[in-house]
Amino acid sequence: MQITTQMVKELRERTGAGIMDAKRALEESEGDMDKAAALLRQRGLDRAEKKASRAASQGLVKAYIHGGGRIGALVEVNCETDFVARTQEFQDLAHDIAMQVAAMDPRYVSVEDVPAEVLEEGEREYGDRELFLKQAVLLEQAFIKDPKRTIKDLVKDHIARLGENIVVRRFARFELGVGTGAADEE
Repeated sequence: MQITTQMVKELRERTGAGIMDAKRALEESEGDMDKAAALLRQRGLDRAEKKASRAASQGLVKAYIHGGGRIGALVEVNCETDFVARTQEFQDLAHDIAMQVAAMDPRYVSVEDVPAEVLEEGEREYGDRELFLKQAVLLEQAFIKDPKRTIKDLVKDHIARLGENIVVRRFARFELGVGTGAADEE
């Protein structure tokens, strides 16, 4: 099958892949756009795993304040270079993660952060370890904008697209009246 520049352009818009990567994927998938996108995604995930050990000391702190100012969140998202930290795509990722924290109220960034005793207690309370982790751990939560994907998937996709290791380092969530007893009175 003849691979046209229009096909390459469409695949690039869909996936964010480079010109030659998009062309090769289309050639390998014999022009099938969905197969080519899946192929590029898999290659990106493979690259993301290789980049996971690289230091991520740049990045940004992003704030999200929910309408009305009653709930807010701060997140620190790190990457390898200041260049990537300044891209709109990276800033949008940090914004989406801050919005996730505000909406879903996770307690931990990753499974490794959950103390063993909390894990046991959560397992008893929820009756299922995985269910507890999907509620309490940010990276395991379903993404509020696309519940078929987790935050971990979202981060891996951005690692593949931006070509750098990305780490959600920490977060804080604030809710007006929580901890003062006022929220319980309403």
